[in-house]
Amino acid sequence: MFARSYLYVPADNAERLAKSVNRGADALIIDLEDGVSKTNKELARKNLAEFFAQVDPATQIWVRVNSGPEELAKDLEASVHKNCQGIVLTKVSSSAEIENLASLLATLEQQRGLESRIEISALVETATGILNAHEIACATRVTRLQIGEADLSAELGISGAGAESTKQFARNMIIFASAAAGINPPLAAISADFKDLAEFRRTTMQFKEWGYLGRSCIHPDQILIVNEVFTPSKVELENAQDLLDRLSAAGGGVALDANGRMIDEAFAKAARRTIEMGR
Repeated sequence: MFARSYLYVPADNAERLAKSVNRGADALIIDLEDGVSKTNKELARKNLAEFFAQVDPATQIWVRVNSGPEELAKDLEASVHKNCQGIVLTKVSSSAEIENLASLLATLEQQRGLESRIEISALVETATGILNAHEIACATRVTRLQIGEADLSAELGISGAGAESTKQFARNMIIFASAAAGINPPLAAISADFKDLAEFRRTTMQFKEWGYLGRSCIHPDQILIVNEVFTPSKVELENAQDLLDRLSAAGGGVALDANGRMIDEAFAKAARRTIEMGR
C-alpha cells in the first residue's frame, strides 16, 4: 500500500508508541532525532527495539535517525528490523550521505539475515541539499524526498508571508527531482499548527495540486484530513476509468473525453495514477 499519512511519534515516549498503530495513519515515523532530547536518546532506542519486537503492524514503520556518524550508527542498531519499512535520514545535503547510509543498512541486514529491502527517505533541510536534489533522488534506496521547512527557513533567514515564494522554489525543486529520478512523489512537510485544521486542509490540498503525494502529521487530528485529501473520490475514479476506456476504444493516440475535449497518453498517465491510488 502506498502511504498517504505519516504520523511522527517520539521514541522516548513508550505510551505514545504503543498507541500509535491505532491512530489511523498509513505510516509511522518513529523519531530518534529532534523529537527526542539528547538525554533521552538511549531510552528512545531501547523503546524502539522493544516496539519492533512486540508489534506486527499493517502500518508502515519508518524511523527518523540522527545524521551524525556516532549517533547514526547507534540509531541503525535499533532500527534495522524486519518490521522497519524505511529510514528517514535528516539534513541530507548530498548523495554521498545516502550512499553511506545504504552501505550501513546493507551490512546490518546481512548480519541479521534480512532481505535488502529497507528504503530511504531523504529529508532535505539545507540550501545545498535543495540544489543537489536530483542527485539525492537518484541515490541508492531513495524512494521519497521530503523538505524540513523549518530548518531550511532558519538557514536561509526567511520569515513572514514573503518567505512563501522562497520555500515554493524549494518545494518545486524536489517535485522535479523526484519525477526526473523516477521515484515516488515527495511527501509534504508538517504543519506545526495542529489546532487550525481548516488551514491544514487548505495547505494539504495545495500540496496535492503541486504534485505531492501524502503528508507528515504531528497530531492524530491531522491524519483523517490527509487521508481524505489524497484518496481519489468515487467521481474522480469513475472519470479516470472513463478516460482510459475512451482512449482504448479509439485504439490509442487521441480521443475525446465526456466534455468533448481532446485527450491523449499524457491524460492517460494521470488517470492511471488516480486509479492506482484508489486501489
